[in-house]
Amino acid sequence: MIRSSACCAAAFALALTPEGARAQSGEGAPLSAIDWLAQPDGPQSLPGGGSRRPDGGAWRPSAALGAGEPPVAGAVSIPDIEVTPLAAATSGAVGLLPPSVTGLPADMWAQSTATALSDLWGRASQAPMPAIAALYHTLLLAEAEPPQGPEGAYLRSRVEMLRRLGAVEPALELLERAGPFTPELFPAWFELALLSGAESEACAALSKAPSLLSDDGARIYCATLTGDWPTAALLFDTGAALGTLRGTEAVLLEQFLDPELAEEAEPPIPSAAPSPLEFRLFEAIGAPLPTLGLPTAYAMADLRGTVGWKAEIEAAERLARVGALAPNRLMGLYTRQSASASGGVWDRVSAVQDLDEALARGDLAASGAALEAAWRLMRDEGLEMPFAQIVAGRIEPGGLPHTSADLAFRLALLTPDYEAAAAEAPPGREAQFLAGLARGRPDTALANDPDQAMIAAAFSEAPEAAPEHALLIEKGRLGEAILSAALQFDRASGDPGEMASALRSFRAVGLEDTARRAALQALILGRDS
Repeated sequence: MIRSSACCAAAFALALTPEGARAQSGEGAPLSAIDWLAQPDGPQSLPGGGSRRPDGGAWRPSAALGAGEPPVAGAVSIPDIEVTPLAAATSGAVGLLPPSVTGLPADMWAQSTATALSDLWGRASQAPMPAIAALYHTLLLAEAEPPQGPEGAYLRSRVEMLRRLGAVEPALELLERAGPFTPELFPAWFELALLSGAESEACAALSKAPSLLSDDGARIYCATLTGDWPTAALLFDTGAALGTLRGTEAVLLEQFLDPELAEEAEPPIPSAAPSPLEFRLFEAIGAPLPTLGLPTAYAMADLRGTVGWKAEIEAAERLARVGALAPNRLMGLYTRQSASASGGVWDRVSAVQDLDEALARGDLAASGAALEAAWRLMRDEGLEMPFAQIVAGRIEPGGLPHTSADLAFRLALLTPDYEAAAAEAPPGREAQFLAGLARGRPDTALANDPDQAMIAAAFSEAPEAAPEHALLIEKGRLGEAILSAALQFDRASGDPGEMASALRSFRAVGLEDTARRAALQALILGRDS
């Protein structure tokens, strides 16, 4: 069945499987520590009078405890003892953002259940408001005690949600901190590694410990990638004989292992939802799939330098749109070289470059015109937020035409420096209303419509959580209350009443920044949509 030599096939497979580089952050401090374990010589005393043996041996209780008392136990039984590895006991609490950064308590999930939280995450939209997307990322990456449920269940839900949001690199980092070398976590780590181009480490681990993943296709792919051709061929022949390899993946693997067949035969028709392994196998046989029709996480594969400039920009736009890519990285792609054509993505490239050049020259008239032209194009593609992050800090509204100055002000309100921007608000009823909202004190008398008035009311009243969120808070389920409020805002579909309810809950639990940014985005982006 396999018609080529071992060395040629292995070399072919390696050549067609590009490996990307991914920055790795250093290991952080332990999530928690027991103070007395950190002492050089261990604890010197115990509550109740226990002491250390002079020879450094085991602890013994103080003689004063129960001295001279008769035994009270009528029988002795040995209880069942469940042993849990320390790593497994803490893996569910792993995160990239400590409480000192998020401001959220470490026990915010402790009274909730993993099932309830997973169900809530399943209701999140694919394209939430940027402020809500940022809150989702914070909740997903926060260090916190896991909820009640099977070990690692909620961690897997967090990783899956990050993948849905296109946040492949943070999801990988989360798994690496948790320790992905378990059958429960390794499958997710392997697929994320395939999407990011960092599969070499995952394949090396699988080759050493095949029990990590019961997937013949993955084992064949990794055996070939690591140069173990005999194992790859044996696994393929065995799987083909037993019928465990079938469909598109089987055809892809056969062509992957046989370069001559790959050159002669047509690639198979892709499945409706190709797995990350199938996606990489298509690439390996020289028939890469476009990522535009695939889930957002697949766009990461186009940022490895293996596709053309246009495909890179489109992938970066998809990721930046949902907050999974830094805006500056998108700007770097926009300005890499001159547009080679017109229409679609090339119009956005030209518009951003025109604005960049006008700002660099200090030409106010040209800057104003270029700003408005670029804004229209970016708005049509849902790229308002990354565009605001890219250009707002470079624009001085003074001297710009009125409409351009008003646009520059609204762009500044979409950035983290919204409160500073409010201090330089231009005259006008709406600008002054938005400035008050940015300060957390909107003037309801300046509201132009009932929507603005209702959202403003959420800030004019004393912060008080909505009843359904307040009940969760009373039960100690703070994280669940915050997530529920975020989902309420996310799914409000322009309903100002629902938005206002969520905003009150945000403010009641101290998420004032989230409340203000969400309100500003709802009004500014909603008006310009």
